[in-house]
Amino acid sequence: MINFSNVTKIFKSDILTQNFTALNDVSFQVPAGSMVGFLGANGAGKTTSLKIIMDFIRPTGGRVEFSPEMGATKLEIRRNLGFLPERPYFYPNLTGLEFLYFMGTLSEISRSDIAREVAYWGPRFRVDHALGRELKTYSKGMLQRIGFLSTILHHPKLIILDEPLSGLDPIGRKELKDVIIEVHKQGKTVFFSSHIVPDVEEICDRVIFLKEGRLVYDGPVNSLLVSDQERDYVILVQGGKVLEDRAKSTVTLPDEVRRYVVPSSAKDQFLSAAVAAGGNVFSLELVKPSLEEIFYQTQGRK
Repeated sequence: MINFSNVTKIFKSDILTQNFTALNDVSFQVPAGSMVGFLGANGAGKTTSLKIIMDFIRPTGGRVEFSPEMGATKLEIRRNLGFLPERPYFYPNLTGLEFLYFMGTLSEISRSDIAREVAYWGPRFRVDHALGRELKTYSKGMLQRIGFLSTILHHPKLIILDEPLSGLDPIGRKELKDVIIEVHKQGKTVFFSSHIVPDVEEICDRVIFLKEGRLVYDGPVNSLLVSDQERDYVILVQGGKVLEDRAKSTVTLPDEVRRYVVPSSAKDQFLSAAVAAGGNVFSLELVKPSLEEIFYQTQGRK
């Protein structure tokens, strides 16, 4: 859907301050039908990348290309795009329903089609009960829902979301994630930035990392979790000699069972030693990192 090719963005300042490089030769792709998470600390370049994709700002170098199925002209491409910015503006004196009709009209959707979409998605977004209220009475979570609903009224092929889960409570995040998953299952390509790493790990099949304007990783979530670095193993052994000096940590459990944490490089030697010491190996389990652990190892806790 998107080919983000060798993009550099330099924000020029006055002669007294240094130019700022927001993106430095960044390349990635968003495949059709995928659910891609876009991760990075504040200032990593995520929002700048999304603005370039949306053609709100122009890159200093490189280019952004869309697949032919998105359309041949800029107008066709925009008709197949749905975008929810991080800080959307909502007309406070409009009701939720009036806002949706206004947004649908901008996308050249008939009133009957808007009514059908609102009837379908309203209950799924849990906003149907509030559509008659003015938007100034909505909570942050309700505004996120109504904004997302307005983004998909015109059946876009590609949906781009900038921090859609930010500021929501756990229940609100769960409900909005469920809707994102449902939209994706209908064949939509979803690309969204987030700093809530567990949410990305839970629902995305691909992830893109940016750090200080540079690409760190672009690929499947599972590959990143498996190949990040040497992993530890948890080994349960019953009886036999205690092998505390051969493990990173040891915990004694009931029935003479001990839980050992052993690095992968020492796994085979530890298992041989456990059997030789008269122990009965109950289980062997690879400890996989979470995406959040990898994120903080990559970004640093800034």
